Order: sequence, then structure tokens, then C-alpha cells
Amino acid sequence: MRRSGGLLRQVHQVISEAVKPGVTTMDLEEIAAAKIESMGAKAAFKGVKNPGHSDFPAVLCTSVNNEVIHGIPSPKRILNEGDIISVDCGLILDGYYSDSAVTYPVGRLGLGARKLLDVTKASLEQAIQECQIGQSLGDIGAAVQDLCEGAGFGVVREFVGHGIGKHMHEDPQVPNYGRRGKGAKLKAGMVLAIEPMINAGSAEVKVLKDGWTAVTVDGSLSAHFEHTVAITKDGPLVLTR
Repeated sequence: MRRSGGLLRQVHQVISEAVKPGVTTMDLEEIAAAKIESMGAKAAFKGVKNPGHSDFPAVLCTSVNNEVIHGIPSPKRILNEGDIISVDCGLILDGYYSDSAVTYPVGRLGLGARKLLDVTKASLEQAIQECQIGQSLGDIGAAVQDLCEGAGFGVVREFVGHGIGKHMHEDPQVPNYGRRGKGAKLKAGMVLAIEPMINAGSAEVKVLKDGWTAVTVDGSLSAHFEHTVAITKDGPLVLTR
């Protein structure tokens, strides 16, 4: 899983260099697909089933501005100065999964968008610090909720982080809200995908007709950061750093 996470970090590195005004979300998809193939890994998202809808068609989820998660890359979606874009990617290497998301600024951001990114990223770091043996899932959720709601932002409830290993989504679910001391206790050897999804406005989201793309109900911006984190006797080990 450490090797899988290390390759996924390399995918994000090439994406980070490519995000700029005038680029399309399909450009980013093609860059990521080529990188994944060159490393001998397999994309985890492409072909994921969704009953009643078509399978997910891409290696990346590219979610722009008010899109929360699961946006589908398109040659028609051009990035503009001041946009934000969440890029979520998962890999499989030798049967083991890794999962990581980064919300990138497109050019220079306004103060509101910059604060949303900074607070969301900081909430992920605080959640990671809670990943100690004997802590609980509620400690992780509370760390995110306290920081983000304290900054006036909405914490998405409908989508949560998850355990990860030989499958993309394993138990337990890892909400971005909760009460300290509540929920399952963390044990050495557990691996969690922790992923705050934070809205500049209301926490409410809805899924579009494509069956995949989740957007904010009020049209406000949304940010998403995610790492795959192992619980060890020496503290949290971020496999996708």
C-alpha cells in the first residue's frame, strides 16, 4: 500500500504542474492516464459501477468550483483564472489500493476561495494527527468539523471517507463530523482514506442527472482533500504523501 500511495503521489505531481487557465479537465485526464500506464499501475475509478447509470468513464474525478466530488472529465470543461478544481484519483498496485484528492487553485484565487482551500487542507492535517492507536473515528470527524464549521463552512454529510486495502471502499466509514470518543477505536494496521469535503456555504449537496457529479445546492464553492493514512505504533503514516 505504501508503494501504491507513492505512485499516486507522482500522478498528483504531474497534475499539479498541468493545472492552469485554458486547460480542460480532459487534458488532465489524459496526462494522468498516461502517467498511470507508464508506472505499471491500474486506475481504480475507471469502470466503477453505479446501478441505473453508466460506469464511471475516467481515471480521474475532476470537480470544478461548486462540484463537490465525482465530476467527469470533459474536453468542453475549460479551466478559468480563479477557478478551483478537486482532482481525485485512485490506484491499484499488486492488488492494493490507494486514494488521494487535492483541490488545486487555477491561477490566482480570490480571498474567499483561498480561505476555503486553506481551512479544508488544514482540517485534513488535523484529522491525520488523530490517527493514533486508541483514538476513535469520532475524534477524526470532530477534528474536521470543529475547524471547518468554526470557520463558517459547511461539512458535507452525504459522502464520507472509508477504510481502504484490497478494495477501494472498506469498513469503517470515516465521517467528517462526529463526537470525540465515539465510534470504533483505531488499531495498528488499519488504513483509512480520510477526505474532508467542505462547502463555502451550506452543507447541502445533490447529485446531477449523470448519476455521478455531486454539487452544492446553493452553488457555493466546495473543496476536497484526501490522503490514505495507515495507523501504526509510531503514529499516523501518510501513504500518499
